[in-house]
Amino acid sequence: MRFVSTRGASPALPFSEALGAGLAPDGGLYVPEELPHFRADDLAKIPDDTLANTLAEVLKPLLGNDGLSSALPELCAEAANFDIPLLPMRGTGDYVLELFHGPTAAFKDLAGRFLAASLARLRKEDAPTQTVLVATSGDTGAAVGAAFLGREGFRVLILYPEGKVSPAQAHSLGAFGGNVRALRVEGSFDDCQRLAKQALGDASLRAEVPLLTANSISLGRLLPQMGYYALHALRFQRAHGRTLNFIIPSGNLGNAMAALIARTMGLPIGDVVLATNDNPTLAEFFAGADYRGRDAVPTLANAMDVGAPSNFERLMWLAGGDAQKARSMVRVQRISDERIRSTVRAAEARHGIAPCPHTACGLAVLEDLRAAGDTRDWAVAATAHASKFVDVVEPLLGHTVEAPAAFAALLARAAFAERMPVSIEALKQQLRA
Repeated sequence: MRFVSTRGASPALPFSEALGAGLAPDGGLYVPEELPHFRADDLAKIPDDTLANTLAEVLKPLLGNDGLSSALPELCAEAANFDIPLLPMRGTGDYVLELFHGPTAAFKDLAGRFLAASLARLRKEDAPTQTVLVATSGDTGAAVGAAFLGREGFRVLILYPEGKVSPAQAHSLGAFGGNVRALRVEGSFDDCQRLAKQALGDASLRAEVPLLTANSISLGRLLPQMGYYALHALRFQRAHGRTLNFIIPSGNLGNAMAALIARTMGLPIGDVVLATNDNPTLAEFFAGADYRGRDAVPTLANAMDVGAPSNFERLMWLAGGDAQKARSMVRVQRISDERIRSTVRAAEARHGIAPCPHTACGLAVLEDLRAAGDTRDWAVAATAHASKFVDVVEPLLGHTVEAPAAFAALLARAAFAERMPVSIEALKQQLRA
């Protein structure tokens, strides 16, 4: 299996090389040259005993005879060493897919750990130190920092928008120390993402400073996320004889693309609905308007404050460049801040859970589907633990939210982040430091 650019002007690469490259030379995102497809007899052979085993089987045809193929079971076991349960919500018959049981209490932990394990295995002993450059709207940076912390031959530089992530997120981003540094950028997440893409696309800079990316533009971040959708779709179908449908809170489209790619490969995933916040880019496109990226709007669900989602290119690739086909593959519903507040307030009594603002967007979409008479089986992806957003959630719930042990330990550490203007020259200076 080889991987090609969404823009079609770069050479095809095997998985390992595309993983290290991040962005393609033409500025596009790497995608499989051809998607494999699981037939019914193939699906029957995919195990559903553990997330690690399911993930390894789903990724196997994508890696083909790549150099990492023989290590795939070990890589998946290292990445998926925590539970991602599908739990019934109280008194509703609906489900919540809890993606937040990793070390930084967000869904990005699994893929961050897979990427770090893969790159560490690919690294040659005498290779120069590689810099993992990551732009974050709150959760990606912490997951990547935790995954690479203390790994020889790697350093991490995290860019996050100053004042536009929660206090707990900001603290966790600056709390690693060692080979992980955080920069608070005087701009939006889209500014951070643009700076990272500029640096990654600068061949002369990369010759001077070996760069890697850990954003969802990386295949190593995107593809492992298929694992939990595949696992629970298979388990649900085998137990109930029906397909499970998913509601996925979405900003940069990486998590959602993983579900859509897995479904296209033949996994028994039903309908997918994206729950977005008040940022209008995706909702407008799926309502029929031309795609128009723009500056992000700050909302309570700040990790989804994205005005120009990078993975839109992958969505259009999956749809063969056809906007109408893309619109037929997934639906989008936009949730306001006021709706987030009312959903969080009611969630414990109604669903038996204390949601983060992003998960609340998914719960609001579920309530609207039920109100419209949809009786199918739905699972809401809970993308982060509420303790990452106590400034928003606790006043609405009326009580404190206890952080999971690993995340609480991170919050207990001293934290520091250096301020940086929205400037590629300033970023280059930091990279050369």
